[in-house]
Amino acid sequence: MKSLNILLTASFLLVSAAAWAQIRNAKTETVKIEGNCGMCETTIEKAGNVKKVASVEWNKDTKTALLTYDATKTNADEILKRIALAGYDNEKYRAPDEVYAKLHGCCQYERSGQAAANITEVPGVSLKNHSGHMNTMQEAPKAVTENHEGHMEHAAEIQSASKLQGIFAQYFSLKDALIQSDGGAAASAAQSLRQSVLTLKMEELNGAEHTAWMAAKNALALEAERIAGTKELGRQRDYFASLSTHMYTLLKASKQEETVYYQHCPMYNKGKGANWLSKESEIRNPYYGAQMLGCGKTVEAIK
Repeated sequence: MKSLNILLTASFLLVSAAAWAQIRNAKTETVKIEGNCGMCETTIEKAGNVKKVASVEWNKDTKTALLTYDATKTNADEILKRIALAGYDNEKYRAPDEVYAKLHGCCQYERSGQAAANITEVPGVSLKNHSGHMNTMQEAPKAVTENHEGHMEHAAEIQSASKLQGIFAQYFSLKDALIQSDGGAAASAAQSLRQSVLTLKMEELNGAEHTAWMAAKNALALEAERIAGTKELGRQRDYFASLSTHMYTLLKASKQEETVYYQHCPMYNKGKGANWLSKESEIRNPYYGAQMLGCGKTVEAIK
């Protein structure tokens, strides 16, 4: 039995090493993530993992996770946001209360009293403290010191923003896969995006987002499905152009934590051009990848 355990452990380490080896520009971090059991482990790792981009290994005994990710494509913040949106508090983000409430009984870990007092009104959203560092525990009390109407409006805006962040993050993962000309990664990211689009509850969005969502949902799901259904980059990029148009409308109606750049490639589609959204001001063209990586310009900064 001891020999079998050693063999299984060695096999796990070899599989993990192989997975990490697929991640380029790899950076690793150890972070605190709440949870209780093997079911938690599966959910946490599934939420954080992105093929060839990010790997999460969570330990239920220490409540810590090893993040390994391509630093040119993502960062720890993005990974931890996805994990929080799956229901698990971590050292930077608190899960939305309604998502935590839907976890299986054995997965409902004990939540920090301090976090519940400070973050209840702004689940899953990072705030900046006076020194400029990202901190979810500092400025939430400001919301509860406002008058009743102002407080409710502010809380509703931030709450609804958290509902769409996962969708925007998956769009950016898809865009990055196209920049790398990786049809397989693009199909995988598109499938995750489609699933999020289909499962988001529109009644949880505010008025402006609700209206934009009603107009964009079907097109987003259709284009994501089309991208997920092929690994041929030319077709994926055609569908991505349409997807980006609808994603732009949705993002414009949403509250953003950071500036997002709307960028334009004049060469694509026989000179008709196409647009895309990016979190970086630097032009990295998803329609041509390395062939013409710097082709394009920023046409709008969305704040």
